[in-house]
Amino acid sequence: MSATISASAVQAAGEVRVVFGRVKRRLKELADKDDLTPSQSSVLSRLDKDGPASASELAAAERVRPQSMAAILSALRAADLIERHPDPQDGRRQVVSLTTTGRHRIQGDRRVRQEWLAQALQDNCTEAERQTIVKALALLDTALEAAASR
Repeated sequence: MSATISASAVQAAGEVRVVFGRVKRRLKELADKDDLTPSQSSVLSRLDKDGPASASELAAAERVRPQSMAAILSALRAADLIERHPDPQDGRRQVVSLTTTGRHRIQGDRRVRQEWLAQALQDNCTEAERQTIVKALALLDTALEAAASR
């Protein structure tokens, strides 16, 4: 650890890591009821957020080998969550996109997780505390964006 990092920065980093880890585990527990692997859920989320992509683009974005992505896509296709179409710019390539079932699945999973978290904040925090959380997360996001651009 560098001598230029303040004790408060170290404490804040530790607390953020621990709290985010707990939140992530709880939200994962809620999502695990759907029998998708974390990798499959991640691919569905990426397709929902970023739109159609080729298998190689997905593999690069998810940082997995093309063979691993092929297995992920095969399982998602078998569950009717994705479909493949020829790329309009290059007919030799296939583009992967969500099916209606896949879109409903990922949006439903998000809704369940968001509703749980919103209820936890509603039940356990005052309005002022919730506003403090919103402001703190905005500050954290700004700090992370600045760090990423260095």
